[in-house]
Amino acid sequence: MASISDLIMQQVKAAVGGVQVPSGAQNQVISGMSSSVLGSLTQTVGKPGGVDLIKNLLTGATSAASSPVTQLAGKLFNTNVLSKLNLGSALNGTLSGLIPTVMSKVSGILRDRDGDGDIDMNDIILSLRGGAAGGAATGALGNAAANAARSILGNIFKK
Repeated sequence: MASISDLIMQQVKAAVGGVQVPSGAQNQVISGMSSSVLGSLTQTVGKPGGVDLIKNLLTGATSAASSPVTQLAGKLFNTNVLSKLNLGSALNGTLSGLIPTVMSKVSGILRDRDGDGDIDMNDIILSLRGGAAGGAATGALGNAAANAARSILGNIFKK
């Protein structure tokens, strides 16, 4: 089953797939963007008020384009990846512009799947496994993915 990292990677591959990136840089761009998105989530959750920023992003209360979490992902991507690849300002701008799209798609996977009227840790796990309520969602995710979900998102919902 998909982990948070896998879901981010899927969205990054889909977004970057439509851009002409030199073949030698394609893997670096994809892995770098994925790492930047995941890095922004993990860095934000540890900051004062970060839990609320992530919760607002993931629940749609804040748009991906205006979220500080997205802005941090863009900064990480520009600093750690694009500045080292020398792809040119036009391509760099195009690739940086994909970050809000990826963040929007990642936040769009979450919804109230257990029917209790809110988005909580159970909904996150159900969303990650792509199912509905019922069954052992954590077991379906596997230990590594469940731990990733808890470490990044568990504090958001205080569960």
